[in-house]
Amino acid sequence: MMDQFLEEVVVKKNQGVQTLLLVAANVLMWVFALIGVFGLNLLIQSLSGLFAGGGVGNIALPLILTLVFGGAAVLLFLKRDELKTEYEYTFTNGVLDFAKVFNNKKRKALGTMNLKNIEACGKVSSGSFNRYISMPQIKRTNWFLNREADLFYLYFTKDSQKRIIIIEPSEEMEKLIRQAVQPGVYQTN
Repeated sequence: MMDQFLEEVVVKKNQGVQTLLLVAANVLMWVFALIGVFGLNLLIQSLSGLFAGGGVGNIALPLILTLVFGGAAVLLFLKRDELKTEYEYTFTNGVLDFAKVFNNKKRKALGTMNLKNIEACGKVSSGSFNRYISMPQIKRTNWFLNREADLFYLYFTKDSQKRIIIIEPSEEMEKLIRQAVQPGVYQTN
């Protein structure tokens, strides 16, 4: 028997805003870093003046400049890749793996699901989705990027917690999911 395997990456349809935000974050990161270095330079000068008999009041502004703008530069450096996010779905013989990819550099595994454990699945546009999403105390997880896409849901219970995952699979991936779930699990109404 041949293995069934399909891997696909979901990207934002309109990437112009993401690209613009990424460029702006990079520019701001460098501007903030320069202001932070300028503040550090002023702080060093103020400290040397303090040791030469100057007052303490000259230290506050350079210290604030260094901490605020230096911290902002570091924060932008650490978080800028998250501005360009993709989701990766991998189907292998009835098991779905989910991952989140940041700027084509960092990959974060989100989870693995054996499709035999799915209690219900189908299109988000179906009536069955509305029944499951309106259940009390259900935990909803969105692993999609394009709201206007043909979204698909997977409903299951894990550790007594009702959960629903919403994904954005291709028609081929959806077909493999429908073949892997138990009879009667795929719902249309």
